[in-house]
Amino acid sequence: MRDFLLLTSTFQDILRDLGLPWPEKAVIEPPKDPRHGDLATNLALVLTKQAGMPPRALAERLSAALTDKLGKLVSTDIAGPGFLNVTFAPAFWRQVVTIAEEEGERFGSSDTGHGRKIQLEYVSANPTGPLHIGHGRGAAVGDTLARVLRFAGYDVTTEYYINDAGRQMRLLGLSVYLRLREAVGLPVTWPDDYYHGDYIRDIALELLQARPELPELPEQEAEDICFRYAMNSILDGIKADLTRFHVEHQVWFSERSLVDAGKVESTLSELRERGLAYDQDGALWFASSRYGDDKDRVLRKSDGSLTYFASDIAYHADKYARGFDEALDVWGADHHGYVPRMKAAVTALGRNADTDFGVILIQLVNLLRAGEQVAMSTRSGEFVTLAEVLDEVGTDAARFMFLSRKSDSPLDFDLDLVKQRNLDNPVYYVQYAHARIAALLRRAADRGLKLPDRSDDALLAPLDAADDIALLRATERFVDAVTDAAEARAPHGISFYLMDLAGRLHSYYAATPVLGDDNALTLARLAMLRAVGRALANGLALLGVSAPDSM
Repeated sequence: MRDFLLLTSTFQDILRDLGLPWPEKAVIEPPKDPRHGDLATNLALVLTKQAGMPPRALAERLSAALTDKLGKLVSTDIAGPGFLNVTFAPAFWRQVVTIAEEEGERFGSSDTGHGRKIQLEYVSANPTGPLHIGHGRGAAVGDTLARVLRFAGYDVTTEYYINDAGRQMRLLGLSVYLRLREAVGLPVTWPDDYYHGDYIRDIALELLQARPELPELPEQEAEDICFRYAMNSILDGIKADLTRFHVEHQVWFSERSLVDAGKVESTLSELRERGLAYDQDGALWFASSRYGDDKDRVLRKSDGSLTYFASDIAYHADKYARGFDEALDVWGADHHGYVPRMKAAVTALGRNADTDFGVILIQLVNLLRAGEQVAMSTRSGEFVTLAEVLDEVGTDAARFMFLSRKSDSPLDFDLDLVKQRNLDNPVYYVQYAHARIAALLRRAADRGLKLPDRSDDALLAPLDAADDIALLRATERFVDAVTDAAEARAPHGISFYLMDLAGRLHSYYAATPVLGDDNALTLARLAMLRAVGRALANGLALLGVSAPDSM
């Protein structure tokens, strides 16, 4: 990116000096064959008429002007009818070392987002049971995306939407109430759609110990107490799991608060007044087909109860009313069919659904244990909790693995693999690259080789071998990786970059005697590796993963 920006701005200055406009068809990009240079441009070809000279002659003039402005940082070559190939000198790539040293923990950051206000909602699991491993993937993706966006200059607020006003919450209260009655020997009948997990029995026994009079209370009153106690107990557990997983939500937003404040009804009234909601067959419908949905959707059922969709529209209206430029939702892939109707709702709210709203879908996690896939179902209780996975593999391994694939691709989570302490384990692979660099720096210090806090041109001058330049260029790409991940709302791009950089470091380590007899070359390479370590550490921090100095 830095090479592209420098070349673009320099050519803009040159054309301004020559009295030539910047052409719409201008292209500056890497050549198909990397042997032809770092970047190539067609400027001479598309400006030949305005300049009044043949393309190759104009290319020669542009080449001379570029050399005048950038000096020894570049070399040029003219190919074919007038393509100008540009190669950056080692001195240019060496600059990344001093940039990393100066920026430290901010290395890789940018102002790409220009302070755009984003509300990022993720996890938002119904408080009807503990978080399972699928929720964990959504948590890792959402939290990492927030870190990446902030690092790229966006103003991000993270939020958990508590679904505390729907039918599932009533079933939770009823499930605990039945377990409570069962515990005191009263007859119970278990409907299939109630919650059956052992955690329901645990909550019921805790509540019974605190409120032994509950079985004697009127049924509705007892059910309400059971519901509130169970929801708060489960929410406390969810918050504890997320804290342990290094996941932060700045706002916990209650669906019930929307209903109680009348915001759902006011949103429905507004839609009705604008002719976007209508009554039919005793129900209230949203005319979502006007905005690209395949059919209209029910907002209020014929029995008077609200649908989840009605609350979701009001919730998103509230997001925009709070001043956010963009609402980003992280949903399970089973909600993919919900996206068109939500985009229709956002459009009906007067927003641009393409720029002001986004959904990141999280595909299933296939947890493998002893070669068998572990099934997960919140109702049946046959699920592996996030807490259990963290107990077994730790936060670092879990977060990295959740981000090791695109979020909309299924993920096989191999428990055996992530516990291995070798380079076959992708988590270990990246962390060990950082630890190797730290170990080299310690060994150098033991030999009396001390790096200054800031490297100057003279110290870095020995870095001109092809392997050195390749590693410098890979370090330089960290800025691009962060920017690309932020703009694409795709945090897995950071883990992909780190795997590539770690691989290059391991190969370099195996092939290059860093601590050699030439102290000048050794110091230069140590400074370079310190910059590589900075990119690794900052990238791991974005993933919420530690960067150990020894392993």
